[in-house]
Amino acid sequence: MTELLLSIVLVLDATLIFFVALAAFGLRALPPAPAFIGGAVLIVVFVTLARMLNHGWAMWVGWALQGGLIALGFILTPMFVVGAGFAAIWTYCFIKGRQIDTAKAAILRPSTMTTPAEETQ
Repeated sequence: MTELLLSIVLVLDATLIFFVALAAFGLRALPPAPAFIGGAVLIVVFVTLARMLNHGWAMWVGWALQGGLIALGFILTPMFVVGAGFAAIWTYCFIKGRQIDTAKAAILRPSTMTTPAEETQ
C-alpha cells in the first residue's frame, strides 16, 4: 500500500512540475529552454521513480525530490508553500501506507488462533 500511495503522490508531483514549468516561463522567472527542458526532465524523473518504488532506495530519492520541490521556491516563491504541502502529503502517505501494510501483514500472518470447537475440547 505504501508504494501505491507514494506512486500516486509522485505522479501528482509530476503534474505540478508541468504547471510550475509553465508558470516559470510565463512569469519570466526562467528562459524558455531551462523552464521547459528542465520541467520535462523532472516530469520524467518523477514518473519513472513512481514505477520504481519497489526498490528501497527509491523512497529515499522520493524524499529528496520532495525537498527539491520546496527548493523550487527560489525560482517561484509560492513553491515554498506548495512544495511544503506536497511534502506533507508525501509524509502522510508514507506513514499511513506503513500503518496499512503493518496491519495487513498482521492479518495475513498465520496465527495460532483456535476455532470455537477446539476451545471447548
